[in-house]
Parts: sequence; structure tokens; C-alpha cells
Amino acid sequence: MNTTIKRGASPLDLVQRRTLRYFWEFAHPDSYLARERSNVTPDYGLETVCSGGSGFGIMAILCGVARGWLTRDTAIHRIRHMVNFLRCAERYHGAMPHFLDGSTGKTFPLLDDGGDIVETSYLIMGLLCARQFFNEVRELERALRSEIQQLWNEVEWSWYAPEKNVLMWHWSPNHHFGMNVPIRGWNECLITYVIATASPTHPIKPIAYHEGWAKGASFHNGKKFYGIKLPLGPDIGGPLFFSHYSFLGLDPRGLSDKYTNYWKQNRAHVLVNRAHSVSNPHGHEGYTADCWGLTSSDGPHGYTAHSPTSDFGVITPSAALSSFPYAPRHCMKALKRFLIEPGLGDLGFPDAFCPNGWVAESCLAIDQGPIIVMIENYRSGLLWKLFMSCPEIKHALRVLGFRSPILSL
Repeated sequence: MNTTIKRGASPLDLVQRRTLRYFWEFAHPDSYLARERSNVTPDYGLETVCSGGSGFGIMAILCGVARGWLTRDTAIHRIRHMVNFLRCAERYHGAMPHFLDGSTGKTFPLLDDGGDIVETSYLIMGLLCARQFFNEVRELERALRSEIQQLWNEVEWSWYAPEKNVLMWHWSPNHHFGMNVPIRGWNECLITYVIATASPTHPIKPIAYHEGWAKGASFHNGKKFYGIKLPLGPDIGGPLFFSHYSFLGLDPRGLSDKYTNYWKQNRAHVLVNRAHSVSNPHGHEGYTADCWGLTSSDGPHGYTAHSPTSDFGVITPSAALSSFPYAPRHCMKALKRFLIEPGLGDLGFPDAFCPNGWVAESCLAIDQGPIIVMIENYRSGLLWKLFMSCPEIKHALRVLGFRSPILSL
């Protein structure tokens, strides 16, 4: 990767290109998967890589190729290496663990000692985008597409829905479904239901979406916060990654089903989150109309889910910058503010900061990736076009009752 950034580059180029280094130059040297974080903690070392964050990283690499910052063949070789490492890594009915050792492929059992179907769905989302991007007939690209397809085919999504009417988040050979975490909305897991329904080999039934996901205690809302109606989700919206992770690939423009219009949902969530920071009911220092954004991230006392109902004065750049498609004017002002404080480091913005105070020593894959991808979706719609071009995804959305201009093509 050519790391030279030209003088006078646009702020969006500057942020995307610098943040891409996290997934290209800082990737694990053996597997090329995304390291969970850039700093060592008592829980995580630099051997720890993450499956979901690696899916985000693959999407970031595609942005780099499309922008001319990475060559097509170099990116293909990198992604093929990642895929073949994953094919040899520990899997659980085809699903990846949340964390694994980047050298050995063994499960790193911090959260669970088995498969994480949500993180697996983020990984597959990135891989399907790569499958669609590298669409030339030459053997190098055909081989990559075949390897991605095989990895996807081997995920037994239906295994993770043992009762048929809801997906379960985790399974392990030691504890089985003992963590007992059914995936119910509204949260970051819409993409998991879509990809599980789209599986060519082990699909779940649509009833799981309607009886499991849409029957969550925090699914329907409909109340107004700061004068903005929020169709779905917990009161005041929850952390902003709810409107980012699933929609790195799912195009929310015109996307709707019988529950809501997803563009309106995500835009309302972003505007409510920003309005909370502007209102600043807790009187945190430094919150302004240009310094906003609450989502899960590191904080002075560790990692936590920052949100309007769990607000400790910690601003996470990914929250605002990954919201670019929904509120570009507000997000551009935040970007320019963040360039001043906390400033842009070698691997992108620090994970989080308290204005005029604490700054994280870390960057996290799951926060860095959405910045690149959602800025690119704002600029060109690249990842939305790629993911929504998958015939399996189109079929799944139709089966689940979604409507979108893309589905009529």
C-alpha cells in the first residue's frame, strides 16, 4: 500500500486512507486477519484477531482498491490468504469464534469457547462483497470466488436456530447453547438474519425473523425523543453501531418491510444521538453540535456500550463518522472537529476520547472498519452495490418481505 497522502487531500480521503492502514499494515502478520485492537491489555494481546472485524477489514480493502490505494492483485492475494487461513481455523458447525489466535487459528475463549453466529455474519458479509467485487474471468479471481463460496456454504446457520423460531448467538461443544442468548431485535443483528436466510446450504426459516428477531422486547418504539420519532429500538436509540454494522452491506435507501423504513430508522437514530449530545443533559465538558457520537468503545474505565442512557462523557469518532450517509453535513463538521481533537493517528482516529481530557491509546477493528466503509457508501455506494448485487441476498430479502428499488431490478 502506498501510504503517501498528498498535500491538500480531501478530509474524506485523508481519513479513509489513514484508517485503512489498520487493516493493511497492522493486520496480523501470519493470517492477515484484523487484530482486535492496537494496544495490549490484560485480556487481549496482539495475537488476538476478530472474525467480525476482519469482515469489516475486507470491505475496507475493497474501498482501497476502488480508490486506487491498493492494487487489485495485491488485494486478491491478501484476501485469499485470509480465507484459506479461516478454512483451516477452528470452526463450530462452520461458524467462526468471536476471537481467535492469528497465528494458530485456535479459539481465543474470552467471551465464549465456540461459534459466534453474529460475528460470522459480519465476516460473511465482507466476503460476499469481495466475491462480487472480484468478478473477472481470470483464474486468480475465479479461485477466490470459489474459496469464499465454500467457506460460506459450510456455515450451518440452521444449527444455530434449534427451535426454528429464533437464532441463538453462541454454540460450543462444551456448553452447547448454555449461554442462552437468543438474537432478538432491535440491535446490530439484522444482517445475521438476512445472511442466515440467504444461505445456499443451511438456511433458516423466515419464521425465525418474524417470531424471533421482530418479537424482541426492544423492537418496536414509535416514541419521539428530542422531537424526532424513532420507529424501532430502545428508548433514545441505544449505541449508534446499531445503525452501522448491518448496513455496511445492506443498502437502507428505500429499504422497508412491514416493520419500518430502514433509512428513516437509521437517520432518526443518528439525529437523536446527536441531539442528546447537543442537549448534554449530564453537563459533560466539550459536548457541542460538532463534537458528538455515542457508541460502544473503550473508555477511561474500560470497554462499554456508550449511549444516551449510558453516557459517561466519552465521544467515539466512529459513531459520527460511520453515520455519514445519514447526516453528512453534521458528520463532516464532526470530522473536522476530530482532526483537531483527538487528532488523526497512524492507524486512524483513537478509539474514543473525553473532550479536553482522556484520549484512548487504542484503535479497535470494529470501530475503524465502519468509518472507511460508511464514508465510502456515502461517497459512491460501493459496498451497498456489491452486497445487494448478490442473488442470494436479493432472494432472502424477498422471502422475508422486504421492499427496495434494488429488488425490482
